[in-house]
Amino acid sequence: MKARLSLTARLTILFSLSSAAVLLGLGVLIWLAMDSHFADEDYAVLGDNVRLVRQIAAEGPVASLPQRLGQALEHHPGFVAEVRNADGQRVYATHGFDFGTAQATAAALPADRDTFAWEQRGQAYRGLRAVAQVPGAGALRIVVGMDTALHAHFMQAFRQSLAFYTALAALASGLLGWWAARRGLAPLRTMASRARTVTAHKLDERMPVEAVPVEMADLAATLNAMLARLQDDFRRLSEFSSDLAHELRTPITNLMTQTDVVLSQPRDAAKYREVLASNAEELQRLSRMVSDMLFLAKMEHGITLPSAERIAVEEEVAALFDFYDALAEDKGVQLRQHGSGRITGDRLMVRRALSNVLSNALRHAAAGKPVMVTIVPRAGAQEGTEAVEAMEALDIVVENEGETIPPEFLPSLFDRFSRADKSRARPDSDGTGLGLAITQAIMAAHGGAIAAESAAGRTRFVLTFRARREPDTLRA
Repeated sequence: MKARLSLTARLTILFSLSSAAVLLGLGVLIWLAMDSHFADEDYAVLGDNVRLVRQIAAEGPVASLPQRLGQALEHHPGFVAEVRNADGQRVYATHGFDFGTAQATAAALPADRDTFAWEQRGQAYRGLRAVAQVPGAGALRIVVGMDTALHAHFMQAFRQSLAFYTALAALASGLLGWWAARRGLAPLRTMASRARTVTAHKLDERMPVEAVPVEMADLAATLNAMLARLQDDFRRLSEFSSDLAHELRTPITNLMTQTDVVLSQPRDAAKYREVLASNAEELQRLSRMVSDMLFLAKMEHGITLPSAERIAVEEEVAALFDFYDALAEDKGVQLRQHGSGRITGDRLMVRRALSNVLSNALRHAAAGKPVMVTIVPRAGAQEGTEAVEAMEALDIVVENEGETIPPEFLPSLFDRFSRADKSRARPDSDGTGLGLAITQAIMAAHGGAIAAESAAGRTRFVLTFRARREPDTLRA
């Protein structure tokens, strides 16, 4: 597998290359400026020498011109000159120097340019051509040149120094960059160290939001939010597992005990049938519990609604009243309904949610007291308007009179297997403790919510269906 560079190594290499590139570019700029400066100086000196040649040619007879030029020019180191008359005959030339290349280069120059450069025997020269008008001798063509060896040696030394200091600066920048990267990424290492301490038994560890730079604060806050969600989900899962084991233990224990007792000695057929009937009831309870848990798991994992249709809520409530009429009559409870409204949703799910809340109200209603179901359209919706056909928003309120639910129990009322209030339990209750949790999941699937309040012996459950755009197929 190909090795990957760490972020610190990448930043170090980036710092080093950036510094080397900047220093190298600055060095090249300085080198070009220095070379241009030396060229200007050389051409200035050559210009002075041309003026000197013109002055010497104008001060005396032509016959003595070679001697006078030799006396004036031969003591200049690295300087060469050649003077020719109008006929092309050489008047003066630096001893021992071949001017063939210089003359050929000068002759090829454009008419508006007098400076040039050439190489000869491995040496570089800068040259200048000029014309001097001498009385009695006509025009003199002058070619002067300057050996650039001294400047070349300096530039060579400068290039070597530049390469050395660029490499040294890149190394120093790399070391400083490594130190800066290590120091700058220290908060990430701290976060990684804390993340390594997070286990299933230690989910309360959090990232240091205030102690990290601003650029990492958002990451730390996001990780903290994730850890909080994991901690909450793990807590709920642990509680669910504990509650599930407790709920399953009772019917299983009953089944095992009854079976062991009936098998301990021979019994008649009637006794066997009685035990089997009792076991069947426990098995039905287990089956309902498993079905409810599967349904709740699907709802909590964001399952989409199987179908969506227009539902007349008052009709669903009336159907449930017919179903629970015998139970209500048994307990001496009156079922009352008020209001009407329509929603869009899955009919079976909505009926199940209403059934769970209504059965809970019947279970805990005081004898002789009514159970009231009120359908209340929310503000902004008026029956018969065009807006209602496309949108719906209403509350379904289920009220009963009975024992008050303790305030400390209300926040956990919709948790799975929630039976903290033992005073509201009934011996004849066959619930699994999942009804209200399922109702909450159904309401969430419909984009709604459920709330409960209890005071002064009156308990109210409010199912809120929020405004929701109706599918086109339902409006057609």
